[in-house]
Amino acid sequence: MVKKIKIAPSLLAADFSDLKNEIKKAEDGGAEWLHLDVMDGAFVPNISFGPCVISVLRPKTEMFFDVHLMIEEPVRYLEDYKKAGADGITVHFEACDDVEATLKAVKDLGLKAGLALKPKTPVSVIAPYIELCDMVLIMTVEPGFGGQKLIEETVVKIGEVASLAKEKGVELEIEADGGIGAANAGKLIAQGLTVAVAGSAVFKSADVKAAVESIRDARV
Repeated sequence: MVKKIKIAPSLLAADFSDLKNEIKKAEDGGAEWLHLDVMDGAFVPNISFGPCVISVLRPKTEMFFDVHLMIEEPVRYLEDYKKAGADGITVHFEACDDVEATLKAVKDLGLKAGLALKPKTPVSVIAPYIELCDMVLIMTVEPGFGGQKLIEETVVKIGEVASLAKEKGVELEIEADGGIGAANAGKLIAQGLTVAVAGSAVFKSADVKAAVESIRDARV
């Protein structure tokens, strides 16, 4: 039996002039998580939003707040995002001076801890930390901007994470972010994907519920 895939619409693709209703559409459409991309203009060449925006949105929905910190040394700001309403915080392997300490700090706050990898970073680097992870996020585009096309070479990394987790006896969410829609989600699901981050495919759709289901039900 195929495990039900969670859908995590990326807020970056939403209409920022009407976020309350945009989030309601996603939740009513069946999305379980809301993916919140935080960018600092240093780790990635873009700036998005911070804890102030997240804290305002938190009372508007029961969705899991999946906070993706694309910032240098995120350990400095973990408590701010906890207070803002994060349920899980994902940090980048490439952005942490001490990956282990950062993941432990997330878990010490009572949050789900995730570790993200850029497209060119090999899955092997997470082996020493996988037992501290509740989630592993594979970037299927270069982080920093929405609306990019999925990089085909990243698809196999989902399977590599699944194999490593099985080898280590670890149960975790395997998430992918970037260029995902109904046309390509199936091959990610076949590799072991459990959480699909989709921005434009959900928020730009005329029928959000249909868009969510088409991604969730996609098969090769």
